[in-house]
Amino acid sequence: MNVISTVLAFDLGASSGRALIGQLIEDQGTRKLRVEEIHRFPNQAIQVGKHLHWDTLRLFQEMKEGIRKAFQAGYRPETLGIDTWGVDFGLLDANGEMIGNPYHYRDPHTEGLIEELNERFGTERLYAEGGLQFMPFNTIYQLTAMLKANSPKLDMAKTLLLTPDLLAYFLTGEKVCEFTMATTTQLYHPLKQEWNTELMDALGIPSHLFLDPIHPGTRVGTLTEDIQKELDVPAMDVIAVGTHDTESAIAAVPAKSDSFAYLVCGTWSLLGTEQQKPIVSREAMELSFSNEGGVGNRYQLLKNIMGLWIVQECKRDWDAQGKVFSFAELAKLAESAAGLQSIINADDARFFAPGDMPQKVQSFCRETGQPVPETEGAIIRVVLDSLALCYRHELTRTERLTGQSYEGLHMVGGGIQNTLLCQLTANALQRPVWTGPIEGSAIGNMTVQWMAQGHCSSLEEARQLVLDSFPIDTLHPEEGEQSSWDAAYERFTGLLHAKSQVACDASS
Repeated sequence: MNVISTVLAFDLGASSGRALIGQLIEDQGTRKLRVEEIHRFPNQAIQVGKHLHWDTLRLFQEMKEGIRKAFQAGYRPETLGIDTWGVDFGLLDANGEMIGNPYHYRDPHTEGLIEELNERFGTERLYAEGGLQFMPFNTIYQLTAMLKANSPKLDMAKTLLLTPDLLAYFLTGEKVCEFTMATTTQLYHPLKQEWNTELMDALGIPSHLFLDPIHPGTRVGTLTEDIQKELDVPAMDVIAVGTHDTESAIAAVPAKSDSFAYLVCGTWSLLGTEQQKPIVSREAMELSFSNEGGVGNRYQLLKNIMGLWIVQECKRDWDAQGKVFSFAELAKLAESAAGLQSIINADDARFFAPGDMPQKVQSFCRETGQPVPETEGAIIRVVLDSLALCYRHELTRTERLTGQSYEGLHMVGGGIQNTLLCQLTANALQRPVWTGPIEGSAIGNMTVQWMAQGHCSSLEEARQLVLDSFPIDTLHPEEGEQSSWDAAYERFTGLLHAKSQVACDASS
């Protein structure tokens, strides 16, 4: 076995971060990649007064510890890459110092701004020029909230760096803006492929804060001499990968064809398909789809779905009560509970904010005249059944927008360790589901580093490498389940229609 290249990937999510070693190896004429986690650390929002923030400097410290551990373990990574969640950012002053702690995307200060900006500029214009699902955490609303609060931070700021670019800056001293992250701001014009300075000027957002985007696979810089000395490590290049974790995960989808549907499964569920160009039609806007930049200058037509956040919050609530369950235990309890008893709309606004999540699930069922789940297993089963139905709904809409039909669904990411959810998804779709790899974002991060090094010539070659390296499981719909799921889907769409009707009545 010959080790061709070793890289280090930092994959930071909303609840945890990890450092992983990736090795590109050649064994009996076949190239494969090997992954090893070497450092894991928690990540969570910090409440300060009325606001939620990220503890960004602690994340940076954990990254340095990950670099140290990699070399202590005997590895010599040639490059490193960073991927994180989207939309959030830090501000730097004229001296390159960070101004305060970045806001967390769940901070409530953006409340009401979607409606305010839509009324001011027009919904269709904002969608055509931003290409994103209207979500309260999009960067445009965070910056607008700061302006409305007369935050002095924007007056002091010289540069805005999105989270992975901010962390890369701490490592290298180099300021960049990576393309996939830029497209999560709603301030990047997907058709013109440039910053929407006209909209920034109209909002009062200083356009000088934004750097020209670079594409995945571009070298950012080298570890600073101070960090090399502190960690006792040699010089190492930092590569801008698909720094938005969703895009790194999609880069690792082991699809055999150009036309495929995927679900990146984690705290958020991101369901969609890869396109050569963005789709910013009126129908795409009405169906609330996003167009996010991807690796290889592709665009991802996708839908943000609340995802396993609801399960994570239920677990956190029960843990605080002394009823401590692992996620595997919760999945087992859910498997034992009766299915399709009640259904929630996982994207209902009440599920966005943290706290009291089991009660929120119960109250939704109560308000919609459904049986109220009482046990932990029953509550989780309601959530998982509902997510599977939501995936069916959004896959159907994806096919409507693209005019394509997808044979099945690729599921990647940590959430696929919940095999019950994967099977329920196959049942709901009545199509096969292919699961793997689990470490989707980290693996996509690694393969882009190898593209930068010249070891992979294309995104297609990188995906074939993933397919050759990891087992991909196929889940088929269970026999005798179709009629039950079809009936449940009618109930689910009825709930969505009822919500839509309430919204129309309220606005009339």
